[in-house]
Amino acid sequence: MRKKVLVIDDDSEMQKLIEVILTPLGLTVHQAYSGEDGLKQTYTIHPDLVILDVNMPGMDGFEVCSRMREFSNFPIMMLTARIQERDLLHGFNVGVDDFLGKPFSKNELEARVRALLRRSTNNQKASEVSYITVYTDPVLEINLSSKIVKLLGSIVELSPKEYDLLAFLVREQGKIISHRELVREAWGELYINDPATLSLYIHYLRNKLKDGKHGHQYIRTLWGRGYWFEPRNSDETS
Repeated sequence: MRKKVLVIDDDSEMQKLIEVILTPLGLTVHQAYSGEDGLKQTYTIHPDLVILDVNMPGMDGFEVCSRMREFSNFPIMMLTARIQERDLLHGFNVGVDDFLGKPFSKNELEARVRALLRRSTNNQKASEVSYITVYTDPVLEINLSSKIVKLLGSIVELSPKEYDLLAFLVREQGKIISHRELVREAWGELYINDPATLSLYIHYLRNKLKDGKHGHQYIRTLWGRGYWFEPRNSDETS
């Protein structure tokens, strides 16, 4: 079955360019010219990938992405003429998987689309074979099926990237995961040489979990190697 790509951009010329590049890859390209229409189409066509422009009249790309993340986990690539650190962090926090700067080359668009679709397929396969779906102890509860994380009974609000990192660590608990593996899981192959972003998000994650403040540290570091999730022992007190 052909994979479906939804392009949300009010620029008709950009829409035509993306369609010309992606159709020969065996993809079916759907088009929406506003954020509102894009949201409606996601409910009906269930895309495998969304390519989303930042600057659109009415609802901008960041708001569209945030709303999509309330009901979806398909990869989202954002098109932008401005790639600044604050925009990247804001985008990753609302659920963007990748950014592509304007103007872009045909080869770069093809490579990023292939990488996102391949990673999405691999993640689905991993979730199907993973036997760890729940972690629970007297302090922390993590449900990988419902994507709900609770600390002392209260829901912890995590960004999509923070949750992706935590879920990967929990599925592989006790195993040291390299920086490259974690970055590839959360951001994709094109970001594996950016360890600073990973360190920042691990810091955010530890703060939200209040890691180490209830008698146990869940996310451990082996300097130069990576991170791992250490379950709480039954004899540890909170």
